[in-house]
Amino acid sequence: MENLQISRCVLSILLTLFLVSSSWTFASSASPFIVAHKKATLTRLKSGVERVSVAVDIYNQGSVTAYDVSLTDDSWSNDVFDIVSGNTSMSWERLDTGALVSHAFELESKVQGLFYGAPAVIKFRVPTKAALQEAYSTPILPLDILADTPPEKKLELVRRLFAKYGSLISVISIVTLFIYLVATPSKSGAAKGSKKKR
Repeated sequence: MENLQISRCVLSILLTLFLVSSSWTFASSASPFIVAHKKATLTRLKSGVERVSVAVDIYNQGSVTAYDVSLTDDSWSNDVFDIVSGNTSMSWERLDTGALVSHAFELESKVQGLFYGAPAVIKFRVPTKAALQEAYSTPILPLDILADTPPEKKLELVRRLFAKYGSLISVISIVTLFIYLVATPSKSGAAKGSKKKR
């Protein structure tokens, strides 16, 4: 009888542990999964000034809504960049499952050099956890601000002309070469003619 009570007690403890662990696994898997992509493009306005357009796309690929979502992108130093439009930070009340939000801003730089931008930081709240959660965007490729452009533009123009008119230039060259060969007497024929005169 005593063995039966011990086995029931052990069985109930194991069942309780199983239920607690499965509910913990379910709670941990049921959460937002934030994926953020950051991109930056350069536009040369005039000599000595270049504009940087930054865009951050934030996706919630998880199975639960994220609340109090905030984006902060503090990698743009005030010594190098001036904000032209927008802000480097933004917040949203919620980001539903499968939803996408985007944020963009523009900066202007007058300093030449290679710039490495850090990933943007996304903070959000999960209803089951007290602390704010963090996610990071993808980093951007290094930006070569106000880089001296090599004289590739001239070569690019020549390449475009050949691509557009290459076949026409080839035909004209072949016809001109043919006319030149037909119109000019050959040296061997001129040498034979001079021998006959003697």
